[in-house]
Amino acid sequence: MVVAIVGNPKPMSRTRAAAELMAEKLTGSAPSAVVDVVDLGAGLLGWGDPAVAEAKRTVLEADALIVASPTFKATYTGLLKLFLDQFGQGELGQKTTFPLMLGGSMAHYLAPELTLRPVLVEIGASCPAPSLYLVDSDYETAPALDEWVTIAKKFL
Repeated sequence: MVVAIVGNPKPMSRTRAAAELMAEKLTGSAPSAVVDVVDLGAGLLGWGDPAVAEAKRTVLEADALIVASPTFKATYTGLLKLFLDQFGQGELGQKTTFPLMLGGSMAHYLAPELTLRPVLVEIGASCPAPSLYLVDSDYETAPALDEWVTIAKKFL
């Protein structure tokens, strides 16, 4: 079961579409579930919100994760950070995880490796494949996606 976590402040975003496409290319089907973090709203600002707890449960039950964010100020979104902060150190228990970021140009192509991967590892993710960065205007046809899938499939 692959679950996509999407940290875009716009519901039903290109980031979500890219995460769903990534899951399809990796597994041949859509993700089993999508946690579109924007739907959790103000519940992310504290602890114990039932919707956030349910989203965490979905993540913890997954076999693998795709964690996707647009690039904001050369890093992942604060919205995604609020959700990831709900997990304790090591809580993901070495769950196979694939970081994905989209941006307007290749200027920030190292952002998923330098910013997103470290926080995922801190909460217990295993990120065996290189992180993926795609330009949002051509994420569907980017040669980098197919090249990345060839590598990442080895880890599922």
